[in-house]
Amino acid sequence: MASEKIELDVLTMQDLFGVTDTNLRVLEGELGVMLLTRDGSVEVMGQSEENIRLAVQTLQMLNQMRGLGEKIDEFAVSRALDSVREGRAEETVSAMKDVVAYTYAGAPVKCRTLGQKKYIRAIEENTVTIAIGPAGTGKTYLAVAEAVRALKDKKVNKIVMCRPAVEAGEKLGFLPGDLQNKVDPYLRPLYDALDEMLGPETVQSYMEKRIIEIAPLAYMRGRTLKSMFLLCDECQNMSVAQHLMILTRLGEGSKMVLTGDITQIDLPSPEDSGLERCAEILEGIDDIKVIRLSGADVVRHKLVGKIISAFEKHKAGSSEPGGGKHPNPAPDRAQPRRGSGKPFRKK
Repeated sequence: MASEKIELDVLTMQDLFGVTDTNLRVLEGELGVMLLTRDGSVEVMGQSEENIRLAVQTLQMLNQMRGLGEKIDEFAVSRALDSVREGRAEETVSAMKDVVAYTYAGAPVKCRTLGQKKYIRAIEENTVTIAIGPAGTGKTYLAVAEAVRALKDKKVNKIVMCRPAVEAGEKLGFLPGDLQNKVDPYLRPLYDALDEMLGPETVQSYMEKRIIEIAPLAYMRGRTLKSMFLLCDECQNMSVAQHLMILTRLGEGSKMVLTGDITQIDLPSPEDSGLERCAEILEGIDDIKVIRLSGADVVRHKLVGKIISAFEKHKAGSSEPGGGKHPNPAPDRAQPRRGSGKPFRKK
């Protein structure tokens, strides 16, 4: 049995290993190694020298992440191991060094994956950024952080946020209250992100002064947005025509970020979604950047990445000839059943 020892600070070891060595158990289970801690060092033992090397490099990366103030938990261990396996440990650690913004409570907002780093760089270097990716990749949250930073740095005079008022597969029916009360539930995720960045009182004050505006997509028609940071969220629920409408609102001195997840289209006809087509049309144009995030960029919860991967595998299997098909598929609702227009007559 081969082995390798790595020296670590005692305080670092306490953070790295968690309660009852929970984090160590993740590495042991993933790589089939045994980890023994003694006097500020960790001995990695196992049958595979390659797996021992991966474990040591993962521990070293976690040590660096802790030094940057990152929370070390089971999810962080899994992400670090994935980075080491893909040979991008140094790049990932480097991406975590830059602070995008600070929350109202003083916590730093930082990129936690290479994809997120590319996303932030795209926003900073381009006038229009289109971000497409699954849930939990920080598309909206990081864009809000960039918008707040641009406002504080006086690069823009106003933040405008919008999203289409499309129900997520449900019919909510009549909603009480005035027009603002009716649309606020659709815009709540944007309010939540702003509250975390600025604090509820500041957000309310800025909204009263019209420094921050949050509105449904329909309110954007006919406007010209000058010296503003526009974030359009949930763009997978917008048609090509709606994308053209919002993109042509762009005025002098403004930035625009469009975000969406093409796997979560809530339109009655998913083929009406224009996000992917819009990205294809605009990709390659100077000062417009298309960023595609993936399951590797999920930072919400360790299970979110696994859920996304499982659905992607299922979709891939279903797209193969004969793959994933039910032996007795239900009839297409868009097409009438044979003979459905004739009344049934008993013979």
